Amino acid sequence: MSHSSHSSAKSAVAKRPVVFSKIFRWQTEQPGPQPVSVAIVGSFNGWQKTPLKFDRVNRVWQLALHDIPGNCTHNYMLLVNGKPANDKNSDGLAVPHTDEEKQFALTTQRGPRVFVLFSQTK
Repeated sequence: MSHSSHSSAKSAVAKRPVVFSKIFRWQTEQPGPQPVSVAIVGSFNGWQKTPLKFDRVNRVWQLALHDIPGNCTHNYMLLVNGKPANDKNSDGLAVPHTDEEKQFALTTQRGPRVFVLFSQTK
């Protein structure tokens, strides 16, 4: 009996969606006025602009996103004053495929690119 109850508990855990949280940060590299807005768009939020908040003490823009689907790769872009901006904290670059990705892509020496977020859950 204890064996069957153990296996049913195990399958209930497996059915729960795997999600994780991530803190996105962006900091201007030159001194001077801060941008008016910094936002993130990506496959994890339906390519809807989600604003980052400016931390005046640390002079960094940041946002904690929760319930990001895990165990898959997401594409995203940071928008500074509405324009694509570099994210030195990204996991890599990807060629844009969807219309949304192409709309928000960053121009690089190798052509348009979007950022990659590898969502490993622990």
